[in-house]
Amino acid sequence: MIRQRTIKSLVQTTGVGLHTGAPVQLTLRPAPAGTGIHFHRTDGDTVKSFRIAPERVVDTRLCSALEGNGARVATVEHLMSALAGLGIDNLHIDIDGPEVPILDGSAAPFIYLLQSAGIEPLDAPKRFICITQPIRVEDGDKWAEFRPFDGFKLTFGIDFDHPVFRHTARELSIDFSKQSYVKEVSRARTFGFVKDVEYLRSRGLALGGTLDNALVLDEYRVLNSDGLRYADEFVKHKILDAVGDLYLAGHPILGEFVAHKSGHGLNNQLLRAVMADTSRWAWRTFESDRDTPKAVSNLIPALA
Repeated sequence: MIRQRTIKSLVQTTGVGLHTGAPVQLTLRPAPAGTGIHFHRTDGDTVKSFRIAPERVVDTRLCSALEGNGARVATVEHLMSALAGLGIDNLHIDIDGPEVPILDGSAAPFIYLLQSAGIEPLDAPKRFICITQPIRVEDGDKWAEFRPFDGFKLTFGIDFDHPVFRHTARELSIDFSKQSYVKEVSRARTFGFVKDVEYLRSRGLALGGTLDNALVLDEYRVLNSDGLRYADEFVKHKILDAVGDLYLAGHPILGEFVAHKSGHGLNNQLLRAVMADTSRWAWRTFESDRDTPKAVSNLIPALA
């Protein structure tokens, strides 16, 4: 049986928000089977909690921000991506501020945090959302779609008018039944352009951004002294973001996600379209190893 997962023990980290620049403490706690993933804002007079869902997304300006029960939590995508990558279905996330800490700008610190806590299999089958019919959303020359696929695959295309992008991949496909999320995707950092910083900060965005938590490009080059972690780090970060945005469904998806110039807004629009049209997907569980396709069993990282 492909089982649901949580973590074995409580684990904490601190950092600052990428956009708010505010210090924040994040605590991850185990949760029983069937709980799902819940955020808890702990910095008010009372704790305000909500379960993740596509319709909780209320802002997609350079991040995915969720709101529920009078509480808001922004920049959830890197943490959500790490949870998807390790197959975590059930978790309580306590946060004492309005934004998940950016840490190093990738999902790798969250992977480390979750692995430090330990991964706990639960006595309940994991529920998958299985795409059965294609579905597509568009916004001008940007688009995203799901296609039926026996596994989970992402194909993403980017297009930026900058010299650096002439020498790096603009399109990439990752089949997670064959390639490791942790090794191939999780370390890809968010990126931005010096020319946009003043405008973003005037809008209350990127106030916590530094060379320690983002790849920064001037008119000609990458400014970070350590360079790129992957030769195709830019498009890999877009895949990392998409994995996190799509995991706001609250369940892993079996299908192929294909997108061109998509971002948090279009990713969420597609996810909402899928969930609203039940003729295009179905629930699936795999309670017998014999009946589980290898492409599906390979999606779930082995426990250490």
